Amino acid sequence: MQQNNDNVYVNEGNNEEGPSGEGIYANDDEEEELFINNFEEEELSLNKEESKKRFKAFVREFRRERSFIYREQLLKRWRLKEYQLEIELEDLNSYDMVLCAALRARPEFHIEQFESGAKEILRESILEEGGAAAYREVPVDDVELFNTWSGAQIQITLKSDTENGRQLRSLSSKTINKLIKICGIVTSATKVKNKAIRCIAVCSSCKHRMFFETPGPFQQPNIPKKCQGPGRINNEGKHISCTLQNPYLIIGDLCSFVDQQSLKLQERQEDVPTGEMPRSCTLVVDRNLVDLVAPGARISVLAISSLFESRLRGSNTKNNNIGLRTPYLKVLGIQSDDPNGINFRGNHSKLRFTPRDEERFIAYARRPDIHDVIARSIAPAISGDYTVDIKKAIASQLMGGSRKEMNDGAKLRGDINVLLLGDPSTAKSQFLKFVEKAAPVGVYTSGKGSSAAGLTASVIRDAKKEFYLEGGAMVLADGGICCIDEFDKMRENDRVAIHEAMEQQTISIAKAGICTVLNSRTSVLAAANPVFGRYDDLKSAAENIDMMTTILSRFDLIFIVRDVRDEARDTAIAKHVMGIHIRAGDRGEFAKIRKGNQDTDEQRRSTKLQNNTALQLGDPDDPDLILEPNELKQYVAYCRAKCEPRLSEETSRSLAAEYVAIRQSVKRQADAYGGRKHQAVPITVRQLEALVRISESIAKMRLNDEVQPIDAQEALRLFKVSTMAAARTRASGPEADLRFLSNDLRTAVGNAETFIKQRLPVGNEATIARLIEEAIALGHQDIAVRRSIQVMMARAELQDSDRGRKIKRLR
Repeated sequence: MQQNNDNVYVNEGNNEEGPSGEGIYANDDEEEELFINNFEEEELSLNKEESKKRFKAFVREFRRERSFIYREQLLKRWRLKEYQLEIELEDLNSYDMVLCAALRARPEFHIEQFESGAKEILRESILEEGGAAAYREVPVDDVELFNTWSGAQIQITLKSDTENGRQLRSLSSKTINKLIKICGIVTSATKVKNKAIRCIAVCSSCKHRMFFETPGPFQQPNIPKKCQGPGRINNEGKHISCTLQNPYLIIGDLCSFVDQQSLKLQERQEDVPTGEMPRSCTLVVDRNLVDLVAPGARISVLAISSLFESRLRGSNTKNNNIGLRTPYLKVLGIQSDDPNGINFRGNHSKLRFTPRDEERFIAYARRPDIHDVIARSIAPAISGDYTVDIKKAIASQLMGGSRKEMNDGAKLRGDINVLLLGDPSTAKSQFLKFVEKAAPVGVYTSGKGSSAAGLTASVIRDAKKEFYLEGGAMVLADGGICCIDEFDKMRENDRVAIHEAMEQQTISIAKAGICTVLNSRTSVLAAANPVFGRYDDLKSAAENIDMMTTILSRFDLIFIVRDVRDEARDTAIAKHVMGIHIRAGDRGEFAKIRKGNQDTDEQRRSTKLQNNTALQLGDPDDPDLILEPNELKQYVAYCRAKCEPRLSEETSRSLAAEYVAIRQSVKRQADAYGGRKHQAVPITVRQLEALVRISESIAKMRLNDEVQPIDAQEALRLFKVSTMAAARTRASGPEADLRFLSNDLRTAVGNAETFIKQRLPVGNEATIARLIEEAIALGHQDIAVRRSIQVMMARAELQDSDRGRKIKRLR
């Protein structure tokens, strides 16, 4: 430490714990070394005056389109009482490469000089414009301290749109004290605290004053244990030095404070290797960067990789290794990676599209079959005629409807929830995995391994025994899609916890004295199995779907996925699956995937494949266009950012009339076949809102600001083949009447089916009359035996012969 004439003690050099390394931030070590080699070591070792001089010249002279953007920004923000200057690293590098390289090599040192220089430029600019009177309006408590201390009033923040961010697991000892860019998800944020950056202490004996600077965000000021003053004068006029131990007392009223907040940044789910835990790191933000993000935000930060001494809690701390340090990131700039800036209160987002991208996306939107194109691009490895409507529903879910806010503050969700419920081995989980990758923001979780706190939010106690919130899957998926597999395996209490998140799109917390509301503006794509593992034709839909109507009504589209045993269908699927295994790993494999149901277009695509001609992915004029996952993600993000469709009067009347007709149809059907107890899925006003959202999503695919009648017709069709099909209380087919038999008769049919399987091994045959006679002799009912034969023939388990007089067991 060094004492100046004003008895101000200032720590020289690096204030943080750990080695003072030099370097720059880069995408990898090779690029980093290459950049350093471009400059001599003397060029990067700028002193304080040279660094400040170069920065002041940059702020004064840098122009863009005949405008001195940084000088004007500084004055504009000062008039708005925003004491901040945001610098783009690309601009600094284009003006002064040496200064930019020096900043990257020694960010802590140069940021201090930049802030000091910015304050001097501001003072000079104010004096030029309004004289000394204007300067006196600077809102600081002590103008003398404002003149003496170097830079704490104007905060320099950094921004970079071209720099590629590192992953959290790439942080190591080589990145200490370097300027790096890191990407991740904010999982928790502490409350804003006041951090003393400069303290004034007074000796309790001789009243000597000293100024101290805090060395870091997690460290205390280094206060001398002995008085550093000249002492006091006694009655005889002699100087007597202070002999007190720890004489200095900090005067809180004279200290300078700044706002400081700690964030927890976690790796993005797509960056975590399979089988490993996601890594996290502490971020420290201060002054104008506090309260910019909330849990669930996807951000990129420009920060200094720093260290602080971490001490173990408890009484046994003698064996602590003082050489170990805990890493943290001192943030110098925050940018949002969310497509719509969700959970980010800053002024800029990373979402940008080039003119070439926009031209290509507009060409996509002009295609009349854009809905089919997007559906074709969703999980192209999954084949089958039953998947066509599921893919179209997922396409609508990716786009989403329009979020609305009423005059009274009430909000209507625009996100679409989809449930896939059906037999095993019908590719439900594969759909979820694909959507997690294709959605702009995607989170995948399994219902069996998820708790209510893991899906919503939990209250955590930190090392200082203070409580803070940590968001779960629904919060981390804010602005995107949360994929929940094995939805039926969740505990009922855990499913109830997401009711609010699925409809109101908020998560209310009232725990440990914390009462708050977190945003959960996410779509839910869930997959589940029927209560009996497979869909049982002998039971009603309500008995197969073992979920409460409160959760089912929150799904806009519910698909019953059946594994139908059909020879032609099985042959097509088997051919497609074998083709995938043969082509797996080949170059252009994504372009070569085709559906199993070969229509005219598919045959033409097959001809291309045989000629080894890859499809022109991304060509808007290609009739067989398939968008690659990254292209699909960008197009979805573009449509969500640029378009918010609304219903027209004609379309709204049409949807309202259809909704009333559907309600009446369901009522008549329920009354005819046993009342509401046989109704699996309720048809309520939520389903009318679902029709509106689906119609808006289809219009959004074409970048239309108004929903057309054709959009509403397609939305109705999707709704009827999904939710309405699941809500029907009467099915078609030979086994339809079984669903409305009494419980005793259904049990008798099941027992008769068991008898037939025991009496007739696979491959054997018998006459129907003889089989019925033997069953009646054992106590089975005649009608039950005949119904069971009908059901087994419908399942292709039995086959009749000899003009219906004999049956043969197939499987």
